Amino acid sequence: MNFKNTYLKIFILTLFLIPSLITLAQETKVSGVVTDTKTKQTLPFVNIFAADSSVHVTADNDGKYVLESKKPFSQIKVSYVGYKPITLNVVPGQEQVINIHLVPSTQQLSGVVISSGKKTRYRNKDNPAVELIRQVIAHREQNRPESYDYVQNKEYDKMMFSLLNVSPTIADKKFFKKYKFLLENRDSTTIPGKNLLPIYLDEKLSQNYYRKSPEKKKSILLGEKSVNFGSYIDNEGLGQYFKHMYYEVDIYKNNIFLMTNEFLSPICNSAPTFYKFFITDTIVVNNAKVVELSFTPRNTTDMLFEGKIYVTLDGHYAVQHVELTVNKNINLNFVKSLHVDQDFEQNPDQRYHLSKSNTIVDFGFNKNGKGGLLGIRTITYKDYIVNKALPDTTFDGPAQVITDDATRRSKDFWSKNRLDTLTTAESKVYHNIDTLQSMPSYKRTMDILTLLLAGYKGFGWFEVGPSNTFYSFNPVEGLKLRLGGRTTPELSKRYYFETYLAYGFKDEKWKGFLSATYSLNDKSVYKFPQDYIRVSYQNDTKIPGLALQFVEEDNFLLSFKRGENDKYLYNIFYKADYVHEYESHFSYSLGLRRWTQSPAGSLSFTNEVNGEPNNVNSLTTAEVTAQLRYAPNEQFYQGKIYRTDIPNKYPIFTLDFTQGLKNVFDGEYNYQNLHFEIDKRFYFSQLGYADVTGEVGHVFGQVPYPLLSIPRANQTYAYDLYSYNLMNFLEFVNDHYESIFIDQHFNGFFFNKVPLLKKLKWRETFSFKALWGGLSNENNPSLHPSLYQLPTDENGKPTTFAMSKTPYIEGSVGIENIFKFVRVDLVRRFDYLDQPEVAKWGIRARVLFTF
Repeated sequence: MNFKNTYLKIFILTLFLIPSLITLAQETKVSGVVTDTKTKQTLPFVNIFAADSSVHVTADNDGKYVLESKKPFSQIKVSYVGYKPITLNVVPGQEQVINIHLVPSTQQLSGVVISSGKKTRYRNKDNPAVELIRQVIAHREQNRPESYDYVQNKEYDKMMFSLLNVSPTIADKKFFKKYKFLLENRDSTTIPGKNLLPIYLDEKLSQNYYRKSPEKKKSILLGEKSVNFGSYIDNEGLGQYFKHMYYEVDIYKNNIFLMTNEFLSPICNSAPTFYKFFITDTIVVNNAKVVELSFTPRNTTDMLFEGKIYVTLDGHYAVQHVELTVNKNINLNFVKSLHVDQDFEQNPDQRYHLSKSNTIVDFGFNKNGKGGLLGIRTITYKDYIVNKALPDTTFDGPAQVITDDATRRSKDFWSKNRLDTLTTAESKVYHNIDTLQSMPSYKRTMDILTLLLAGYKGFGWFEVGPSNTFYSFNPVEGLKLRLGGRTTPELSKRYYFETYLAYGFKDEKWKGFLSATYSLNDKSVYKFPQDYIRVSYQNDTKIPGLALQFVEEDNFLLSFKRGENDKYLYNIFYKADYVHEYESHFSYSLGLRRWTQSPAGSLSFTNEVNGEPNNVNSLTTAEVTAQLRYAPNEQFYQGKIYRTDIPNKYPIFTLDFTQGLKNVFDGEYNYQNLHFEIDKRFYFSQLGYADVTGEVGHVFGQVPYPLLSIPRANQTYAYDLYSYNLMNFLEFVNDHYESIFIDQHFNGFFFNKVPLLKKLKWRETFSFKALWGGLSNENNPSLHPSLYQLPTDENGKPTTFAMSKTPYIEGSVGIENIFKFVRVDLVRRFDYLDQPEVAKWGIRARVLFTF
């Protein structure tokens, strides 16, 4: 053994150990409990720092702390929001117990003013409020009702709207004296400082059931009561729209849908990135300690809340109460103020469930105005039962069931079963509105408003309109006058008629339309689930490739178009359709139609017969059509004689098939047309949302160009979401194609960061549209002269083309929310720029109402 080497190793090892041993001997350890001097209650998440050091700890939820350091320190500094900071002496190099007693600050958080010195920078790091909110986020899923195997409860849903701060002397004016019974029904206690005049009330009582595995929900509507404004206002559609604006608030979701916008929840995964959090109080509720967390948005114009969350400190980190408001600078239209208050009650297993949710929104065009409209939605939950197994039969059938007598419940039923109480003013609303809608003066006023706003004038069971189609003009028909109308449910809910008659003064031709629809399921034709048959006849003009989405071509505003647009068709349709929907939102439709097309304007049908040019006067086809559609979780604004989809996150799948029948009803061609489409809205939280549509189509068989796929073009100055806004009418024809449309709305996320744009409340949009298509040799007129030749101008130059392998692409950037209603897009076309009458750039506008 080499003793020298061994000794040397021991000596070197000792040299390394001595500093460690010295440090260990001098280690300082301080522990204790932090309490409130006055209440003696422990304080959670208090910051304790070793003086002149980066060493620090945060007290746990019971106020206990342990601070250790290998470097000696002689003082600890203690700070906590809402309390005075203190510094305490420590004996260096020893283990000791120091209980800390904090004195509440006399200043409230909102009252702190920094008059001089450097402003303290807010940080997430080492912030006890952020650490607490991260615990709430981590325990979010276990605190949701869906974490139970079974849940059942009773739900009472009340929606009330009131006119706000109406002058108390208005009932004394001559014109309004007859409405005194309505105008004097005031409520000055529900919202302190505001005088409410209730005009709308809707109540629903439901029994809800939930099963976790396999997941299933069931809601049984036990009772429903609502005001009735008569035939002038669609009461059901109005109620659906109000519920869409006042969506049920779930604080445990990442995003909260309100006022048709997505707000980021203050306890979402990314909440510390978008919000600032402060511990502002600790209180005791039902012998349980609760921390009050205040929060504010980092950017006051984004779709974010501000308010307070009360968090339990029992290890579940559950929300016990929440108060949500919005900043006055938020980029939200027509909303002066918004408040959401939610209370949570404790289950027998010590966890919490939502017991009451109250959402109050003050609407107005001017955020500083005193008048306006105030809406309150209150949802109350009672009779909570968790983890009580339910038989499978409970969840059989549709997810929502309406009992037969739900809308016929007596006053005694409501007085016994309401889970909340009506105010004196609310209790009079039903009678007051019933009296109002029977008054002749009310009927006259509503007649005028219906004509101005909806475009229809009612005459009992029939209404005339829409007024915006009474007058229009185009190059083929010149001045065109049209008069039409439709029946109302006053005639029948099961059968429905619609018609119009039109005349063009240039072509001197009459046009018209007539349809008859009959419901097979004893419901309104437009009531979900639909089950009806319809027969119709139409004789009118149409531009090939013009998509009519929510407006009619005869709309006066669409008479103004750019470029050459004199290629028209006279169409005569005979149609028979059957539509059947299922509760699962799967539907199918079958149709039979005879279609005659005749060229008009500069359009012609020309081919070669035996090598000689031949003009064809008309083209007749007979078709059988079928459509399969699946729209899971689809929602509607359900009206009496209309139904409008409410966009949500679920996709819609549509498959269309058309079979042409030769020698049937004078049909001239056999062919098949297949079309598949997917529509989906993608929500990106603070980055807004995108509407995406993908389509593929194929025409099988040899057919002339009017039967091919003609892309949806737009030569008006209105921006069309579902058309190519810089493509000319009939510019392309395809027998196979694929396309994608993307329309992105950023909701002001970027503009909100720019000081000037921030004040204007403008919002950014972006769109991308691409079309891939082509024409097979089978349908190419240059190879088959017997087919109709593609259209040309007066000089014989082509104006309609088959697409090459290059896709048609156009994109746009835009600004919406200009004057709260207007969207303006700068549109750019990227391909096929060498074709005649092509616009590379364009500015298009669109008017829309949005919050």
